Amino acid sequence: MSEPLTLAEAEAILGGCKARIVELGVKMSVSVTDPRGDLIAMFRTDGASWRTPDISRGKAVASACMGIASGELSHRAGDAIFLPFTMIQGGNFIMGQGAVPVYRDGRLAGAVGASGGTPQQDEEVALAGVAAAKLASRA
Repeated sequence: MSEPLTLAEAEAILGGCKARIVELGVKMSVSVTDPRGDLIAMFRTDGASWRTPDISRGKAVASACMGIASGELSHRAGDAIFLPFTMIQGGNFIMGQGAVPVYRDGRLAGAVGASGGTPQQDEEVALAGVAAAKLASRA
C-alpha cells in the first residue's frame, strides 16, 4: 500500500467532483477516504438529502477496502462473508455503484464515493474527481 491521499489531493478530487455535479445539475455528497476507509474529506451540496453523506462514505469505504469500484461488489452483497463484514464496519460498507478506488503509482491510496444521483451519475462524479486530481482509478 502506498501513502494515503493527502488533504490537498482529496481537495483536488472534491473540486473535480463539484465541477461534474454542477454540469449534471444534481444534488449529492462526496467522500474521500484513505486506503483503510477512514474519511479524509467530504462535502454535501445544498439541497442534497441528509442521508447522502453516509452513503457516499459507505461506498468509498467498500471501494477502498477491496481496491475496486463499489459497483463491482453489488452482486456479492448477499455473500456470507460480506454481511458480517458490513456489520463489523457499522454499516459503513456499501456495495452499490458510486465509488472508485484511487491509485497513485499503481498502489492504492484511497477511494472516492458519491451519492445523490443515479448510480451511474454517482460513479461518473467519482471518476471525474479522480481525473481532475490527475490520479488513476485503476492500478
